[in-house]
Amino acid sequence: MSSREITGVRVAFAVSALIAIGLGTILLVWTTATLSVIAVLFGLYFLVSGALRIVRGIGSTGSAAGGRVLNIVFGLIMVIVGIIAMRNPDGSLAVLGLVIGISWIVEGIAALVEYSVDSSRWFGILFGVVAIIAGVIVLFAPVETLGVLVTIGGIMLIISGLVQLVRAFTFGRGNRAAENIA
Repeated sequence: MSSREITGVRVAFAVSALIAIGLGTILLVWTTATLSVIAVLFGLYFLVSGALRIVRGIGSTGSAAGGRVLNIVFGLIMVIVGIIAMRNPDGSLAVLGLVIGISWIVEGIAALVEYSVDSSRWFGILFGVVAIIAGVIVLFAPVETLGVLVTIGGIMLIISGLVQLVRAFTFGRGNRAAENIA
């Protein structure tokens, strides 16, 4: 990957991380929010995160074609899920939990499938595992109370945001070292 592409991927990771950390913090602090507000906030997160994944897939010309296609496909899925969550904010908690859980599982699988040969690889794997675990927890968490989803969702968003933030700083370091040697 070129230095410009590495910078673009780093920025995408950082933006997604800051949104996740901000949304997770809001969910943990604002516990009296209605389901509609939470649906819109999660929808916004998935919309932006999906759009950034699409941009990464299109802009990473130095990456393998399969990884680029997966980024675009998973990005489109996340954008669709974000739109669904934002268009139907008054839907039931079970539907919202299902949408969020499936989206996190898809995002986690995408993170595990895309790989890099540099030091950020392990953070990508960690993010993938955390996202899949968060998705499974949300799918199987009791949906009788909003507090469960809000608390689990907020914690998992902050954790995944921190992992993405670390990955933003570490992505591409091995590639730059290899370029300096060559």
